[in-house]
Amino acid sequence: MSKRVMKGWTLAVALPAFLSGPSFAADELTKDLTSTIALLGLPCSQVISAKRLGENDYLATCKDKNRYRVYVNAQGRVVAEKR
Repeated sequence: MSKRVMKGWTLAVALPAFLSGPSFAADELTKDLTSTIALLGLPCSQVISAKRLGENDYLATCKDKNRYRVYVNAQGRVVAEKR
C-alpha cells in the first residue's frame, strides 16, 4: 500500500471514531443523570439533554419535561433540585 492510500484509509477510520466520541460521552452522561435522578426518587423517565453548569453541576431536561439541577453540594452529596 502506498503512503497516500494508507493516510486516506487511516483518516477514513479515525474520523468517524473521533466524531462519535462526544456523542458517546453525551449518551453516557444522560444515562448517568437519568439513573441519579431516579435513585433520588424524583420523576424522570429519561434525560434527553444535559447542560454543564460547572464542575459536577448539570442542568438535566427529562423526556417528560421535568428539569433538574443535579450537582454535588458542599457536604459531598449528590442533590437534584427541580427547576
